[in-house]
Amino acid sequence: MSGAAFALFPTAIGACALVWRDETLIGAALPETTEAATRARIGGNFPDAEEAAPPAPIAEAIALVARLLAGEAADLSAIPIDLGAADDFERSVYAVARAIPRGEVRTYGEVAAAIGIPGAARAVGAALGRNPIPIIVPCHRVLAAAGRSGGFSAPGGTATKFRMLAIEGARRPGEAELFDSLPLAVKPA
Repeated sequence: MSGAAFALFPTAIGACALVWRDETLIGAALPETTEAATRARIGGNFPDAEEAAPPAPIAEAIALVARLLAGEAADLSAIPIDLGAADDFERSVYAVARAIPRGEVRTYGEVAAAIGIPGAARAVGAALGRNPIPIIVPCHRVLAAAGRSGGFSAPGGTATKFRMLAIEGARRPGEAELFDSLPLAVKPA
């Protein structure tokens, strides 16, 4: 296939989409309010993408994403990706984010330090805001200092980010789950 293709699929948080070219992921979308809106987002970001049945490697990636969002221990780190036009800085940020294990979080500052540019937390946040493959490059696992959300450019914003972290049972290394200290009424759904 020379062009891009995409498939929508159900998850515990709504219909997500993966976009691929030649059996390599080039994009993803978290759920919009409707499937039509998710398709429109894909069309805006990948105008040449056509909806299609996924080939076996993409079907496997879809199954892993669905399992992760259902709260299962699914490792997405081996899924082949192509970051397209991402620059070297963005690629280094995405590599660090991709290495954050399920159920753990890091801060923007920690990611900046990990790529050798301490003090670049804002630039890290901006790069993650441009992440073309959310979930596979788990930008939701990166928070602002002191556990604050920072931003999240996906539909639903930080509510979606915290919902995904709650599903994963997220915690900072060596600490209790992020949501353990919150009253039930304010824990992400």
